[in-house]
Amino acid sequence: MDAANAAPAADSHDLIRVHGARENNLKDVSVEIPKRRLTVFTGVSGSGKSSLVFDTIAAESQRLINETYSAFVQGFMPSLARPEVDVLDGLTTAIIVDQQRMGADPRSTVGTATDAGAMLRILFSRLGTPHLGSPKAFSFNVASISGAGAVTVERAGRQVKERRSFSITGGMCPRCEGRGTVTDLDLTQLYDEGKSLNEGALTVPGYKAGGWNHRLYAESGLMDPDKPIRSYTKRELADFLHREPTRMKIAGINMTYEGLIPRIQRSMLAKDREGMQPHIREFVDRAVTFTVCPDCDGTRLTEAARSSKIAGISIADACAMQISDLAAWVRELTEPSVAPLLDSLRGTLDSFVEIGLGYLSLDRPSGTLSGGEAQRVKMIRHLGSSLTDVTYVFDEPSVGLHPHDVRRMNGLLLRLRDKGNTVLVVEHKPEVIAIADHVVDLGPGAGTAGGTVCYEGDLAGLRTAGTLTGRHLDDRAALKKTVREPTGALEIRGATTHNLRGVDVDIPLGVLTVITGVAGSGKSSLVHGSIPAGEHVVSVDQAPIRGSRRSNPATYTGLLDPIRKAFAKANGVKPALFSANSEGACPNCNGAGVVYTDLAMMAGVATTCEECEGRRFEASVLRYRLGGRDISEVLAMPVAEAAEFFGAGEAHTPAAHRILGRLADVGLGYLTLGQPLTTLSGGERQRLKLATHMADKGGVYVLDEPTTGLHLADVDQLLALLDRLVESGKSVIVVEHHQAVMAHADWIIDLGPGAGHDGGRIVFEGTPADLVAARSTLTGEHLAEYVGA
Repeated sequence: MDAANAAPAADSHDLIRVHGARENNLKDVSVEIPKRRLTVFTGVSGSGKSSLVFDTIAAESQRLINETYSAFVQGFMPSLARPEVDVLDGLTTAIIVDQQRMGADPRSTVGTATDAGAMLRILFSRLGTPHLGSPKAFSFNVASISGAGAVTVERAGRQVKERRSFSITGGMCPRCEGRGTVTDLDLTQLYDEGKSLNEGALTVPGYKAGGWNHRLYAESGLMDPDKPIRSYTKRELADFLHREPTRMKIAGINMTYEGLIPRIQRSMLAKDREGMQPHIREFVDRAVTFTVCPDCDGTRLTEAARSSKIAGISIADACAMQISDLAAWVRELTEPSVAPLLDSLRGTLDSFVEIGLGYLSLDRPSGTLSGGEAQRVKMIRHLGSSLTDVTYVFDEPSVGLHPHDVRRMNGLLLRLRDKGNTVLVVEHKPEVIAIADHVVDLGPGAGTAGGTVCYEGDLAGLRTAGTLTGRHLDDRAALKKTVREPTGALEIRGATTHNLRGVDVDIPLGVLTVITGVAGSGKSSLVHGSIPAGEHVVSVDQAPIRGSRRSNPATYTGLLDPIRKAFAKANGVKPALFSANSEGACPNCNGAGVVYTDLAMMAGVATTCEECEGRRFEASVLRYRLGGRDISEVLAMPVAEAAEFFGAGEAHTPAAHRILGRLADVGLGYLTLGQPLTTLSGGERQRLKLATHMADKGGVYVLDEPTTGLHLADVDQLLALLDRLVESGKSVIVVEHHQAVMAHADWIIDLGPGAGHDGGRIVFEGTPADLVAARSTLTGEHLAEYVGA
């Protein structure tokens, strides 16, 4: 080919080239990913998929984009360090659609998280009658304020005083401050009114007789400590419960006296529930009641905002509608003056329906969405986008989706690709792997045994490649020949949580029960909203684990306590020395192992601490050994190795061995004991929770999609674990979409037939074999197809 006819140089960049990636457990990985194609990354949980896709490719793309802004703007943005990689070539703008839960701020709803709420507010400010004012008048995040006063203005060398006033009309309900609920304290949980203070009337944790919290009230002189609380005068009761903070001398010491209710609200209720000590959390759960705000009826809006209507519908009514119904209502509105706004709003609402979220409503708090729902809400912004040549990065988009919905999701991924975009998907489900143009399989194992590319090429090649993913790609669980007989039943009568329609169902006990149905059919509402708490029920959901980079599997599971005691006993010193958050911490890095240098708007730099070389402990502590290992070496062990170490020999510690055995049972044998929780994937976190709860005394285990983030090869191990739980006398109830778990169940309860108000009913109860034979529901059809019936 002569030079004149050669393709332009610009057309030669058809690959994203990665050379020498070493983030987390990646071992000098080099791959070439075709652009404008759909590439799926597979491999066992912990093999390095996220490290390659999110922490290397997407992170570098975002960092380079951030660097195009001015230093001033970068100061307000999260700073990103350059990933550990030798060459990254051919990157395009990356849009990350991950499964991070949306903020659980009480004022964040589906409407505020997408642009639908903002567009509705503009619509009502233009067309609503009576007319209220700007869109702020319909926002439950804006309070109404007004003020007036004198301002001094300089004119022609003279200072002139002028009176100015201003007012902002907001839509926030003044009683609940836009939260929709009000909290009340149950006074019977705070004190026993039949007793006096000296008889120990206060029942709040930490307010025992003789302690300072108790003496504050008993010796304040504002009330008689020997008089029963029910006999207090109005004045005494007001001082006891509601008095504003007042400086006074109590027991000869200057102290601030404060009424019991504001004191408890400030000291206990202002804290995050997850961060409370267990006994405080139990007290708060008992004493605090959340009730719907009586002024706004839970709509969060002022009466004025609720009174302005379009075609007889207020903004509160519109936000409470199911989105599929709201889309139909908006379609009927024809008003030329707001035509572009209506077009945009219709497009957004139609995207909700198309992506299978038509059953949500805009007033649904965003913190209540599952990880899969949150991911699909984030996708809505990108569906109608005109951008091309963008890299979209998805983290298991099939999570929380029924097999019926997975097909629709596949269609959306292919549509994004066909517009000329590069689509990178981290995924385990064979149905999604099947649509890939290019597959990158990482492994061969997890943790330190992973981090290499086992296969790169097309799907047909993967099947014959002999890798773990290739071998298991066509695995299909068979239906059980015999099912276990239940030992009893958990009765649910008249369940009406969310979209349930007076459901009556008996959930069999002593067997493996799977609750299934399309996304939004009411499965979680039935399980979490209707199973009576306190029936020895252990619930393992997908809520994120809260933990800083100092938290790790050893601290989270309570494993560190027996390890510290074993070290202390073997060396004759105190246990606190063997904690990197306590006395044994390296003084230079305070036990973090790294020293963080903040560089303002540039990426902060984390350098390994020079004194402890990343071991996190003081040098003197590392002299103490147990079984020939120091504490930092023990924390660097994977779970499987640690289980052997603490199982026999000099380091034999039964308490530690039991916890390690449970971690290995849930498939986390590859995690190191000291790995920060912040680096774990969603599926790993859920299995870590399951391991900690396996020690609970509960008789009923409720699991919410435990196959999330599990490789095909690990699903068998999970099924074996569920069987072991049932055989040990537990009842296991699983909310699940994975057909292998359905096929393995003893009993299936199928909800539907659709989502939202088209669901909420039981459409099938029986054994998996009956469901396949009947094929009367969507689940039945897909399960029959899966088992090849």
